[in-house]
Amino acid sequence: MTAGLVISAPASGVGKTTLTLALARAWRNRGLKVQCLKSGPDYIDPAFHAVATGRASVNIDSWAMSGEAIAHLASRGAEADLVLAEGSMGLFDGVATRGVSGTGATADIAEMMGWPVLLVIDPSGQAQTAAAVAAGLRDFRAGVRLAGVVLNRVASPRHEALVRSAMADAGIAVLGALPRHAEIALPKRHLGLVQAEEQVQIDGLIDEAARFVAEHVDLDAVLRSVRDWSPQSAARSLDITPPGQRIALARDAAFSFVYPHMLEAWRAAGAEIVTFSPLADEGPEANADVCWLPGGYPELHAARLASNTRFLGQLRAFAEMKPVHGECGGYMVLGAALTDADGVRHAMAGLLGLETSYAKRRMHLGYRLAELATAMPGHGPGARLRGHEFHYSTIVAQPDTPLAVVRDATGAIVAETGSWRGNATGTFFHLIAEDR
Repeated sequence: MTAGLVISAPASGVGKTTLTLALARAWRNRGLKVQCLKSGPDYIDPAFHAVATGRASVNIDSWAMSGEAIAHLASRGAEADLVLAEGSMGLFDGVATRGVSGTGATADIAEMMGWPVLLVIDPSGQAQTAAAVAAGLRDFRAGVRLAGVVLNRVASPRHEALVRSAMADAGIAVLGALPRHAEIALPKRHLGLVQAEEQVQIDGLIDEAARFVAEHVDLDAVLRSVRDWSPQSAARSLDITPPGQRIALARDAAFSFVYPHMLEAWRAAGAEIVTFSPLADEGPEANADVCWLPGGYPELHAARLASNTRFLGQLRAFAEMKPVHGECGGYMVLGAALTDADGVRHAMAGLLGLETSYAKRRMHLGYRLAELATAMPGHGPGARLRGHEFHYSTIVAQPDTPLAVVRDATGAIVAETGSWRGNATGTFFHLIAEDR
């Protein structure tokens, strides 16, 4: 029998990812098979999960995905001993307007799957009030059950004792307390954690986190708090249309933001994915049917991309005959120019007229529902697509034909419509699912 547990918190930045990785590795070290999942539209955490567990992790998202799709993705845990679903933001944080099966909140997944929630609480700057916060989260929604809490960054034994006493008075089990420990901090940058593939030391960091957490968290008590779960076979799979039969996919440190479930769905539908590295001055294979440039950090590598003439030449030649699509960072590289944080303008592929700048950063964040005005790879005019946008670039120019009417989760139209010119298309949102 498989058991399930959700790792959540009152807010972002409390330590969910570190605790999830540490627990997963600690139980793996004990011989358990652990399957991680990520609630919400995060491109980076699943790669860390895979390092910790040795098993591929995927996103599950109640705003963008149906209950059947979530059940299908979660069913990969059927052969594991334990499924750990890491939440995003705070436990109940989602959008105001319900999507396909929920608001995108971690609590949706906990209630839908029947998995209890292990809360990470950071009591810095407070003591008994931490128990009030935990009690409020416990009682906020009847369908969500609290397994207990792990205290993170406790200042001293006296501080821990005060919080533990208040939690006991509130009837909340404290399953562990972690003192501050800088050695397990994961490096960050403006879109979140520095990606797992960029950190040669990541396996050692996770090992140290697992050792530290095993020393300060009652792993057996946490296991006793989980709920047995029998995965239900979904009536249908993700049912996502690949953009082509043979897909040339840009894949390196500049182009790495693509949801794992999308690649799995393309392959499951019979598509072949052939990767290439623009940073290594490689272009798409000429015998591919479509070229796909995902998001990532092109702004950190703009000068190098602009000087990689082989990559740019092969990309332009490909686009003369076959479709090319870019998501967010990939869209920026398909554009005319990208200005970096230092104000230096770098010429890009010029397949679209888009110009973006990081000289004056402005955050664009949120779910997106797009209705295509024209075709893009894999989807015809009128198709409705669900995705998520997260970047800090400013649009300087977006002169081409709009690709879609794009709305946020409230239904308000946003300016980031995407573009179309010839065989090139681009969007600022990352595709999560088709809206059916």
